[in-house]
Parts: sequence; C-alpha cells; structure tokens
Amino acid sequence: MKPIIGINVDVTGERPKEARVQANYYEAVTRAGGIPILIPPVADHDLEEIIKRIDGVMFIGGLDYCPSIYGEDKHEKSEIAHDDRVEFDLRFLQKCLQRKELAVLGICAGAQILNIGLGGSLHQDIPSEFPDSPVQHSSHNGWSEGFSKHNVNIEKGTALGTIYSKHELAVPTSHHQAVRTLGKGLRATAFADDGIIEAVELESHPYVIGVQWHPERDFEGNKELFESFIKASLTVKA
Repeated sequence: MKPIIGINVDVTGERPKEARVQANYYEAVTRAGGIPILIPPVADHDLEEIIKRIDGVMFIGGLDYCPSIYGEDKHEKSEIAHDDRVEFDLRFLQKCLQRKELAVLGICAGAQILNIGLGGSLHQDIPSEFPDSPVQHSSHNGWSEGFSKHNVNIEKGTALGTIYSKHELAVPTSHHQAVRTLGKGLRATAFADDGIIEAVELESHPYVIGVQWHPERDFEGNKELFESFIKASLTVKA
C-alpha cells in the first residue's frame, strides 16, 4: 500500500494565472514510495474533502510569505509570494495541523509557513541581519537564482536526529529568510554554523517536521528523511 501525499503548488502571474511545482518535489515522493498529488488553492469545503483522502502533506519552497501575518512590515529585500498561495497555504496548514493522523513535511518556505502558522516570526533577510555570517545560505547570485551548500548540525534526541544516521550534514540550500521566533509547540532541531535555525519539529504531533534546506535537490543524501515521511504517512493514519 502506498500513501497519497498532497503537495501544495506555487502560483504565478495573472493573465493567465498559473499553478506549478518543480518536479523534484513530486519525484522525491515517488522515489520514496508515495503517490504525489498536487493541490491548488481551493475552497474550504473542497479542501476538507481532499484532506480526508490523503495520508501526508508536503509544503514546498517558494517566494516569501507576507510578513504582515506575523505583524511586521515588508523588508526591502523580500519578494512576496502570490496572494492566492499565501492565503491558501496558511489555511491548508491550519487544517492539516488539526488532524494528527496526517504526516507533514515542510521544505524551505514550507518550514517557514509552519513556523508562521503557529505564531512564530522570521528573519526577513539573513544577509542584512547577519552581514558577518560565514555561512552561504544561498548562491552568490542571490537566494532566488541558485543553490549553495552548507553544513547543518542536527540535535541529538530529536526526531530528525533519529531519522538521519549522522548529526552533521551538508545540504543544498537557497534561502534568505529563516525562523527567528519559534511558533507555539515547535522545537528547533538543526542549526547552521552561524546559529540560524535550519529545522523545526512540532512535538505534540506524531510527524510534523520542517527543514530549511532543499532535500529534494539531493535525494540520496536525504533519502532517510523522505522515507521516514512516507512511512509516517502510513503508520500515523493506521
């Protein structure tokens, strides 16, 4: 039996508006043993029907979520995601967290919306706030233009520490924002060498994990994470 994994989508443009997702996300789900389905912004009554039929949810990366959600003005370096995505992702997340039978994996912006949705806040631009950081969180061309790689240190005694066979990991990364104040119930479970939070877990749920890096860009190096997510999508609901 394969679990069905819902994946949110990015929304771009207006005439015409498009919903899209990078193939690496759904290919990672497939390679780990799940069946991916893409979920565009829909009304609540339809979303509730969808959630009844899926076993897990992956929240993907993308542009920045509007900082007004966590009570801040927009930083000059922020690039805000489409209004439809921002509104839907927040609503989708809240409904997912109401169902402990759903396994949830947030990737990059997906980890950030998890934190925001639980009342946390973000560093809106790491280069501006940490100008002396030796860690390259994105490529030299900017966070939206390409990927870099840096080490993360995973805390022992955490779900993530159990999932990975080692506690120091080189990960593909492309972000300029990150968790600042933790959302309610979240625990920081991995850090970059400059102290930036790189992963969070919701301890009150069987499987809710957010990682700031892009595991879908290095499936083999993060195979344990995807396989744990797929396994949890079956066992949590069983």
